[in-house]
Amino acid sequence: MARMLLGIKLGMTQLFTEEGRVIPVTVIQSGGNVVLRNKTVETDGYNAVQLGFGEIKESKVNKPMEGQFKKADVKPVKFIREQRLDAASEHKVGDMIEVDVFAAGDLVDVIGTSKGKGFAGGIKRHNFARGPMGHGSKSHREPGSTGAMLSGPGGRVFKGKKLPGRMGGNRTTIQRLTIVKIDKDRNLILIKGAVPGPKKGLVIVRDTVKPNKK
Repeated sequence: MARMLLGIKLGMTQLFTEEGRVIPVTVIQSGGNVVLRNKTVETDGYNAVQLGFGEIKESKVNKPMEGQFKKADVKPVKFIREQRLDAASEHKVGDMIEVDVFAAGDLVDVIGTSKGKGFAGGIKRHNFARGPMGHGSKSHREPGSTGAMLSGPGGRVFKGKKLPGRMGGNRTTIQRLTIVKIDKDRNLILIKGAVPGPKKGLVIVRDTVKPNKK
């Protein structure tokens, strides 16, 4: 069964191997993931497990979610995500999933929300080439022609056209990262390299979808 954990990105540090080699790692605080619901083909049309993570005040929980927590007989949680499965989940509602579900050396995909960078031009946002920088040029960093447009009254630019706009703040997945260390006592996962998102941002760690890639 595919494994998945919710966690909080704490930041980056480095580890030293016995040979003295430096490994940059991202520290993720996880553990204490509670199973809120099991979905099956018979009841919901697909198989999935729903996990909850993080503490939240009961006063901040709305009525529908309060009913779901009471039905599962668990404390309110801040984050809720679900993982689709090929078969019905082996976990029961109320079970706790800890960091030791993974082990050092496992390959994982990490999902997070990339850092928001505000409004950006086409060169920074889409790697456009700039125009001539001479004094006679009137197009240095402008996007230039938008090409074909929808004809007729009120013609507009085609949807999806690459133009200046808000950059970042998107769901981002980094695949095939290696788990360097699991610290069960402190509920920490140390993953080689960088993962998406800011410090204290929610991340999802799950089995990689490309385990056999060379």
